Parts: sequence; structure tokens; C-alpha cells
Amino acid sequence: MSNTITPERRILLDGTSNFRDIGGYLGHGGGRVKWRKIFRSDHLGLLSVADVQKLRQMEVQCVVDFRGSTERLAQPCALPDAKVHALGIEPTIVQALQAHAQQNTSLSVSAAQQLMQQTYHDFVSDNTPRFAQLFALLLHHDAPLVFHCTAGKDRTGFAAALVLHSLGVSQQDILQDYLLTNQLYVPPVGAGEGAPPEVRAAIQRVQADYLQAAWNAVEQQYGGMPQYFQKGLGVGDFEIKSLKTKYLSI
Repeated sequence: MSNTITPERRILLDGTSNFRDIGGYLGHGGGRVKWRKIFRSDHLGLLSVADVQKLRQMEVQCVVDFRGSTERLAQPCALPDAKVHALGIEPTIVQALQAHAQQNTSLSVSAAQQLMQQTYHDFVSDNTPRFAQLFALLLHHDAPLVFHCTAGKDRTGFAAALVLHSLGVSQQDILQDYLLTNQLYVPPVGAGEGAPPEVRAAIQRVQADYLQAAWNAVEQQYGGMPQYFQKGLGVGDFEIKSLKTKYLSI
């Protein structure tokens, strides 16, 4: 895959900057991930009337929200009639930044990067049941589904990587999809205010070593991806076959 963002992949909406389709990637047996079935995004709290109409036309009816409780209350989903599944993962990086602010200390770039890596490690050690619930929804819902967090980059990025892996997409394409956030996501005005620009960049962007920290945790805690999928996510051979049938075009 090239670094070009195809018109099919990027969905232009007024209220989001990082809404995109994860279709089109080459998967198991030469099939391609179906378009307009699975989407990833930043939060859906600022959708315009036109956005809602566009998502309705795409028949998006199932929303998986990985945001923590405070995030969800601050900006509830603005897609009427959608079934919202709250699979809350608290934003530990935000809590760490708040702790530093209260202590009048600032993060170094390396400390910020280490916090981000720890966040991804914790996705595996602390939040695997949430990602397992995403797979259960993918297996049992037929309507197009979107999963998101606040920025659509970390919790959402790891979720997208898992989904694409389950469909046999190469690590190269998984990483490319993950890194597209750096081209698309526009942080809200004032986000990270007071932190040095290089620290903000470490937190507001994604890096390959962040995702790698999650893969390292999978190896350390489960012994590999097949074991993680089966024991952690509840996705064994039968479920993989079902996912391929639903989401790959042969």
C-alpha cells in the first residue's frame, strides 16, 4: 500500500478529522477488507447535521466508544438512533499530565514517550476485555460499525491494529494505517497548552514504537498473537473464519 489516502478511506466530516474506513487492505487468502463495513474515528460529539446525514447514508448504526466516563459525559455521541456500546478505557496519559501540572513539573520528551509506551503496554495488561468486547460486536452485528476514542489514535489505533491482524493484513499495512493519524488528526485548540511543542508532539502524534510496546506486551504476557487472540480476546480459529467471511472480499 502507498502512503496516499484514497477517497474511499478518508471520510470528510465537519465534526471529526480522523474518521476513516479500514477497508481495502489485502488480507487472508488474497481477499481484501471490505469497504464501508468497519470505521475508526476520533470522538463523535461534534457531528454536524450534514455529518449525521452522511453517516446515516452509510448505514452506520453501531458505535463502540472506548473513551473513559468523564470524556463520554463531556461530549456524548451526536449520532441519533445509533446503538452506542461504552467500552471505557480511562486515558492514563491525561491523568499523568494532570499530576505533573499539579506538581508544577513538566515532562521531558523521553518521559512523555515512555508514558505513551506504558499506555500501550497497559492496553494489553489491563484492557484486553474491552477489546474482546469489540470483537464480539464485530462477530454478532451486521450493520456497519465505527469504533473510536477521543482522538482516534491510541485506544482506537490499537483496536484497528487488532482487527486488521485478525483479517490477515500485513504488519506493514497495519503500521501504515496506524500512522495515518499523523496526517489526519487535528488536535483541538488549546490541547496540551503549556507543554513544550516537542512534548505535545510526543503525546498528540503516534509513533511506531508506541504500537510496538503493545506487541511486546502480547509476547511477554501471552507468548504470541495466536495465544493472545484465543486466550485474551476469545477469538479462536472458528471466530477468525467468521470474521474472514464477514469482512473480506474474495
